[in-house]
Amino acid sequence: MNLWKSQKWLRQGTSLVVMLLLWELLSRQGYIDPFYLPPPSQIGAALFQLFAEGSIWNHLAATATAALAGLVLGLILGALLGFGGALIRPVADILEPIMILLNAIPRVILAPLFIIWFGIGLGSKIAISIVLVAVLIFFAVYSGVREVDVRLVERVRTLGGGRGTLLREVYIPSVIAWIMGNLKVAVGFAFTGAVVGEFVASSRGLGYLLSFAQSSYNAALTMALIFLIMVFVLVLFVMADRLEHWLLRWRHV
Repeated sequence: MNLWKSQKWLRQGTSLVVMLLLWELLSRQGYIDPFYLPPPSQIGAALFQLFAEGSIWNHLAATATAALAGLVLGLILGALLGFGGALIRPVADILEPIMILLNAIPRVILAPLFIIWFGIGLGSKIAISIVLVAVLIFFAVYSGVREVDVRLVERVRTLGGGRGTLLREVYIPSVIAWIMGNLKVAVGFAFTGAVVGEFVASSRGLGYLLSFAQSSYNAALTMALIFLIMVFVLVLFVMADRLEHWLLRWRHV
């Protein structure tokens, strides 16, 4: 099994290296216009320059702060609204149509509105990330609570368990799997919200740098930033995956 896994990584790594070499060769031979698709060496040079100048850390910190704050607050807000909607019928009557509407539209179109409301600072980027994450988590918690076996709820009530006991012993353990199943998607949503907000209007952040690269037709810088964002999100994905395995370790026993 381990040999098969190592061979798989070897095959994937070899394929990637061959693809990059072919891409570089075709660009140098003039078959690919570097204005539209710069070779890997130019993208690597642009990436190196970003870190050599040192200014990238300020932009990385701005995007990471907005994304992580939006992720945490969105998780909390989505969970609270999900529990409220699932356990209190009048709250569900109000929230359900709003959440369905927010889920139906591409929520990034709200970015200009949040810029008007909260300005071009950190607040508007966090707000966009919160909305993206909260709607996702609302439906995860809402569905998780509604899917709890009614017979289990009735048994707890028969044994004298109140609403607090149900929440603590039945509902919360049930929805953790639903939340964790959506956590990796939520990480991507939080980062998307932060970058889109910075792209629309900002003075710093990876989205701001992307906007600058686009306006100057700098394809190498654009692809270097996209690569950087992919690496950053991948790291967060791995962290979310580890957290999911730890919280749901009983599933893997």
